[in-house]
Amino acid sequence: MSDGRNEGVNAGMSEGMNEGFDAGINDGKVARTNGRQSDGKADRTSDRTADHLPGRPTGPIVDLQLDRAHSSRIYDYFLGGKTNFLADRMAAGSVLSVFPSALIAARINREFMHRATRALVKAGMRQFLDIGTGIPTPPNLHDIAQGIAPDARIVYTDNDPIVLAHAAALLLSTPEGRTAYVQSDVNDPEAILAAPQLRDTLDLRKPVALSLNALMHFVTDDGRDRAHAIVDTLKSALPSGSTLAMTHATPDFSPDTMEKIVDIYRGAGTVLQFRSRGEFLRFFDGWELLEPGVALSHQWRPDRPEDATYVADAEAGCYAAVARKP
Repeated sequence: MSDGRNEGVNAGMSEGMNEGFDAGINDGKVARTNGRQSDGKADRTSDRTADHLPGRPTGPIVDLQLDRAHSSRIYDYFLGGKTNFLADRMAAGSVLSVFPSALIAARINREFMHRATRALVKAGMRQFLDIGTGIPTPPNLHDIAQGIAPDARIVYTDNDPIVLAHAAALLLSTPEGRTAYVQSDVNDPEAILAAPQLRDTLDLRKPVALSLNALMHFVTDDGRDRAHAIVDTLKSALPSGSTLAMTHATPDFSPDTMEKIVDIYRGAGTVLQFRSRGEFLRFFDGWELLEPGVALSHQWRPDRPEDATYVADAEAGCYAAVARKP
C-alpha cells in the first residue's frame, strides 16, 4: 500500500482522537456519560442527547475488558489505529500469520464505505444508520456525508464500550445536520430501531441509508438463519427508497485460510461465520442492487480503474454491494 491511498486513514489517527478517553480510563474501566465521553471541552455537535459536563466522566462504570481481544479493536489495529491493547494485538498478529493481507483487506473495506457513502449522498440520501460503527477512524461516515450535504443526519451504533468512550468523535456534526450514538447490539435490532437517540435524529418515514459494513459475519446462524432474520427486521422498518450498503467476509477464494481465521477469533472469544456469495446475496432479497451488483470490496465503483485490479481476490476476501428498497 505504497501509493498514498491510505494517507487519510493513517494520518487521521491523531492524538486528538484519544482526548477524553485517556483521561476517563482507569484500570480498564470507563465511566458512561449518556452515550458519550465528556472532557469539559466545547464541540459543535447538534446531538441534544449528550450532556456537556465539565471535568472527569461520571455515571455507571463500564468494564472495557482490556484483557480480551475485541473485534472492533482488532480492526482498529489493522487500520493503523491506537485504540487497541495487548490482547487485541496478539489476536491481530495471529490473523496476520495466516492471512498477511488482513491489513489490505481492512483498508479496502473502509474505502468501500467512503465510496458508497459518497455515491448515496450524491443520489440524494440524507439519513444514515451505521450499525457496527467501530472505533472512530477519520474520515468517518458523517465526515463524508456532511462534507457533501451539510444537512445529512447520521446515527452510529456499536456494542463495544471503547467505541462508547470515543463517541464524542462521532458527534461532531455540522450545524445544519445532526449525529447521534446508540450503544446497542445488532443482535437486538428492535432495540436499535426503538432507541430515543435514533428516533430523535432520523425520520423513519423518509429513506434511510443502512450501513452494515464488515458486521454480519460476527453473527452466527446457529441453525436458525439469525443473520438474515436480523437484516430482514432492519430492512422491514425502512421505507421505500431506503438503501442497504454492506460488506461481508467470504471463504469463497481461500477456504482453508478463512477457517483458520475463524479458529483464531473463536480462541479469542469471538465467533465468526463467513458466507458464500449466494448467502451474501440473500441479505438483499426484495431490494434492487445498484450497479455493479455484488463485487469484491475494492471492485465496487473504484475511484480509479487500476484500484479494481491491484488486489487479488483472495487478498480482499470480502464481498460488497449496495441495494435500494423499491
